[in-house]
Amino acid sequence: MGRNSYLLRGETEVWVKLSDFDYHLTPDLIAQAPARPRNRSRLLVLHQEGGEIEHRTFRDLIEYLNPSDLLVLNDTKVIPARLRGKKENTGGKVELLLLQPQAEGVWEAMVSPGRRVPVGTRLVFGEGQLVGEVIDRTSKGTRKISFSKSSQLSEMLEQLGEVPLPPYISAPLEDRLDYQTVYARKEGSSAAPTAGLHFTDQMLEKVKAKGVGLAFLTLHIGLSTFRTIRTENVEDHAMHPEFCQVSQATAQAVNQARAQGNRVLAVGTTAARALEAGVGDNGQVHEYQGETHLFIRPGHRFRALDGLLTNFHLPKSTLLLLTCAFGGTQQVFKAYREAVDHKYRFLSFGDAMLVI
Repeated sequence: MGRNSYLLRGETEVWVKLSDFDYHLTPDLIAQAPARPRNRSRLLVLHQEGGEIEHRTFRDLIEYLNPSDLLVLNDTKVIPARLRGKKENTGGKVELLLLQPQAEGVWEAMVSPGRRVPVGTRLVFGEGQLVGEVIDRTSKGTRKISFSKSSQLSEMLEQLGEVPLPPYISAPLEDRLDYQTVYARKEGSSAAPTAGLHFTDQMLEKVKAKGVGLAFLTLHIGLSTFRTIRTENVEDHAMHPEFCQVSQATAQAVNQARAQGNRVLAVGTTAARALEAGVGDNGQVHEYQGETHLFIRPGHRFRALDGLLTNFHLPKSTLLLLTCAFGGTQQVFKAYREAVDHKYRFLSFGDAMLVI
């Protein structure tokens, strides 16, 4: 790890090398199923001041929360966004991963095999219950698909679609709800905000009973989560826009907490991105709805957060860079080394880390 590995939160950096954010992750550390119950997962606590590390369980999270803290959670709901079908003219197999809606009945999607699915190709799913047509190719290599029965598309996805698990999870889901937070409300995501998967309804009630506030926002997770960084100079990486919505009530709750000297903690990197994208020139979080392509990496000055709850992320990923930006790259990598040594479970169904 080079000099860029020693940035702490708030420091500025013009150029960051991707190779500084690599580490060796062995397959045996990648969780294939969630903990049962959810909050039995482990929790690594990283204290920014002094760099102390504690090894706890997720149930202990409440001990690190103060009355009047505010937890901000992403209430996006994963849709059955993976569709397997065939080309109408040849019968060749095709797989879609729906990313985000473009218009009524039109979705941007990743298509495999993409080179064999040109504009104009009609795609059939199930026994013909759903038909889509490729109407455009984007500059990112994705496709725009126009579906028949657009008013019934949500029902068709429930019948024909699959939950789009990450490729590193080979075991099938025992229950679709395993890849859904207990507070998921707004449909539209292609992946779960995995830091929130550890919470149970009972644990959230205990959090509220302690006097901790809960605020919700929405970021529908799409291509930015799946796309890897391919440039050694990470400044050259472009994030794919993702839909965000921060309500007036959530913006007010965050601004009030900070004005009163209380902590704001983001549950997950997506909640962190959505909040930071909503900070105006006056330093206040404002209500907004629209797309964000904010790329948070070391050098970013956080203006809305005092704590981050997150999972352990893939090497060289945008999620790892965000975590390093908040916790300090040297300290985060020290924590990751301890997590590896202590056999923590990594990635979507893995254990959690609290940075405070």
